[in-house]
Amino acid sequence: MTDLLLIDDDQELCDLLVSWLSQEGFQATARHDGESARAYLAGHQPAAVVLDVMLPDGSGLELLKQLRTDHPDLPVLMLSARGEPLDRIIGLELGADDYVAKPCDPRELTARLRAILRRAQPVAAPNQLASGDLSYSPARGIATLGEQEVALTLSEGRILEALLAQPGEPVGKQALAQAALGRKLTLYDRSLDMHVSNLRRKLGPHADGRPRIVALRSRGYLYAP
Repeated sequence: MTDLLLIDDDQELCDLLVSWLSQEGFQATARHDGESARAYLAGHQPAAVVLDVMLPDGSGLELLKQLRTDHPDLPVLMLSARGEPLDRIIGLELGADDYVAKPCDPRELTARLRAILRRAQPVAAPNQLASGDLSYSPARGIATLGEQEVALTLSEGRILEALLAQPGEPVGKQALAQAALGRKLTLYDRSLDMHVSNLRRKLGPHADGRPRIVALRSRGYLYAP
């Protein structure tokens, strides 16, 4: 069974999700505050984390920042209140792989988790993709910019892999969404755009100031060689 960590102060919801997920082939452990979650992660390596935005001893977004520093490759799915789109945007900016609105449908949560975990599985991929001063190792999830290594989240790495596979050629948003999120984009869904924005910020422009990743209206994105 796949180990998951749920971090949410709603114990009733956690009990429901632990029971549901166990029927779906997951072994879920719940922690109800940031301190106990940090203690758990110090001694365990779950396959993914489900993290609520609001925690009794601090913001889930602050915990997400720490997770991205201490466990950069750990897939994180955020839970956010349905009426708080800003929390979702900030969560994606901080490196969450995806989000589900609360109150959540357990079936949707399971589907999103499976999509994240599928992307986290090692697949047959080139040892190295490169264009100019940038190279990317899909197996390691590390981009190298000149002499400097740049750590990427799972979603950012999948996007860069798709773009570097055909530099100078546009890749459609739905194709990138499948690569980065494991699902199609829905109406008003900005998840992909936020991941691309994060990737742009980490890589910066070319030495001459040209952007590395270019948005093409109605066509998607391309990596500019």
